[in-house]
Amino acid sequence: MKAVIVLSGGLDSSTCMGIAKDAGYELYPITFHYEQRHEREVECAKQIAAYYGVSKHHRIVNLSFFQQLGGSSLTDKTEMVQTDGITDQIPNTYVPARNMIFLSLATAYAEVIGAKKIYTGVSSVDYSGYPDCRPEFIESMNQTINLATKVGVTSEEKLSIETPIIQLSKAETIKLGAKLQVPYHLTTSCYIGAEAACGVCDSCRLRLKGFEEAGIRDPIDYQ
Repeated sequence: MKAVIVLSGGLDSSTCMGIAKDAGYELYPITFHYEQRHEREVECAKQIAAYYGVSKHHRIVNLSFFQQLGGSSLTDKTEMVQTDGITDQIPNTYVPARNMIFLSLATAYAEVIGAKKIYTGVSSVDYSGYPDCRPEFIESMNQTINLATKVGVTSEEKLSIETPIIQLSKAETIKLGAKLQVPYHLTTSCYIGAEAACGVCDSCRLRLKGFEEAGIRDPIDYQ
């Protein structure tokens, strides 16, 4: 059995790698270089794929149009607006249609290699207000990919987007990943992308809060 993993190099997607491996799937990670602020998360994704011994299956897809379109502080270099963590407002780190595009391309990879499962590490509990992390979006995409693909309309076994941590808090995700020996020391969550994480951006703060609540030491370095 094969599974495609949308692997960002971060904590959540790496946990999904561990979950898929534990479920017995052959791992086929796909990482997107979308002209984000830094290269570090792509490099982390390479190291995580190597850790699981699946570098030969790892696809890195370059998507320069995100920067051309702009509309996000992660791609157009505008100043990031810090929030208080979980918020009803959509922060300016939201990248327009990012998960929709990522999942579409991950679906293409799955169809090419004959995988029926696509794992992605979205969470509707501890997240930054992004609309493409909600269960409603995933449910809609599950319908769409089976209407828009050859395998979806010809196979009895349909494609499925798997979101195993969507209802977990960051602390619950970390506890699960620790149990599965996910290599969190190889991950990054920082929006800035320095060798040592900044510790103050929204993503760093959510990560640090999760490790603290889980009672586990965060193994990466912070400034």
